[in-house]
Amino acid sequence: MPEPLIWIVDDEAAIRFVLSTALRDAGWRVEAFDGAAAALAAFDAAAASPDLLFTDVRMPGDDGLVLLERLKQRRPELPVVVMSAYTDVASTAGAFRAGAHDFLSKPFDLDDAVALAARVLGPSVPAAAQPDELPASNEALLGASPAMRELFRAIGRLAQAPLSVLVTGETGTGKELVARALHRESPRADRPFVALNTAAIPAELLESELFGHEAGAFTGATRRSIGRFEQAHGGTLFLDEIGDMPAALQTRLLRVLAQGEFFRVGGRELIRVDVRVIAATHQDLEARVASGQFRADLLHRLDVVRLRLPPLRERRDDIPMLAAHFLGQAGQRLDARAKHLDRDALARLRAHDWPGNVRELENVCWRLAALAPAERVTRADVDAALGTPAPSAPADWEAALADWARDALDRGDAHLHDAARDRLDRVLLDVALARTHGRRGEAATLLGLGRNTVTRKLGPGRATRDDG
Repeated sequence: MPEPLIWIVDDEAAIRFVLSTALRDAGWRVEAFDGAAAALAAFDAAAASPDLLFTDVRMPGDDGLVLLERLKQRRPELPVVVMSAYTDVASTAGAFRAGAHDFLSKPFDLDDAVALAARVLGPSVPAAAQPDELPASNEALLGASPAMRELFRAIGRLAQAPLSVLVTGETGTGKELVARALHRESPRADRPFVALNTAAIPAELLESELFGHEAGAFTGATRRSIGRFEQAHGGTLFLDEIGDMPAALQTRLLRVLAQGEFFRVGGRELIRVDVRVIAATHQDLEARVASGQFRADLLHRLDVVRLRLPPLRERRDDIPMLAAHFLGQAGQRLDARAKHLDRDALARLRAHDWPGNVRELENVCWRLAALAPAERVTRADVDAALGTPAPSAPADWEAALADWARDALDRGDAHLHDAARDRLDRVLLDVALARTHGRRGEAATLLGLGRNTVTRKLGPGRATRDDG
């Protein structure tokens, strides 16, 4: 039996070459095409079709999504892996809607691509297995970090399922964006999406806000009011900050989740609704259950599937993408050219801890768009927008090192490890010798090195003081 055949479709010759080489080295047969038209023609003419397809999204002529849809019409069980440099949820939505098996964000590790092919073509995973679709989302739900990629895939697999979802994460991470994404690509997409922040409504009014009330139900209730559950009938109800819900209302909410029915406040008519509930919180609900502030049975109803949004400080590599997006948005709204961050300004943003997460970054970018005097945003501009003094030393030296490495690669430099090691040695030696007033032995002790090692690293011609 011949080895499985893999097709690669990408307009970039370099991608075709390196991916083909890696897959062939792993033992598969590979054919590569520079566009959708060539691949479709080969598919229609060939006696044998591929067992797995890797395709880029953005290509001249028909794009990868058109190719995916047409091949799925001819052979629905064909597993297709979509590749793209655009790693937000929206850019992958069409691929999963059309039946993509998985998504690789460029640049990807070749080992990951080979491992993915092994999972599809190996005996343990049927080639026809298909995951659920990945939903579109608000364009501000962006990220290329591993945590965000995994979140995007999870959203996609849940979009079609009628399950309750609990979204957790710190304030400002974008929990409502996740809820909107789940709704937008679900079978309920043409029905209402209703959002309510339960912490923003006074406790005495929250019951009426959720379930509505009849005229005369309480003082000031002069007419019937339809609550959020009825407004969301057939669609999705997003309950933000669910951990702050009063205990009495938790009982009523539990009944609706269990039976899909309730009475309006002051009413006798039983109201039945079909609503998917997505809840969110920044609190530790298990701790609130332990302290008696939250019902355990309600938590079990809400927490069928849990999605965690990472704080921005855990995905600093996403900051350049997010900042460029927000600055572009602000430029459009202000009817001005979008401002851009210079390297030091970007390093300052990456070093900040972002207690307010993505929402704080968005606000800072709007301040920069409105107040920075030039199109080129500097570190001083960022300091002013943050309202905090610049740190005396880089708070995130790893991020600064990553920026240096990227710049060096962009210049075509080679032997980066040797260069970085030499610069690291020089910086550490300079600091240690300054602290010890040039005494090599003391500097060696501070650095955890031998004195001869320090002498060798200093090289000839470097004046220092001998100990003693």
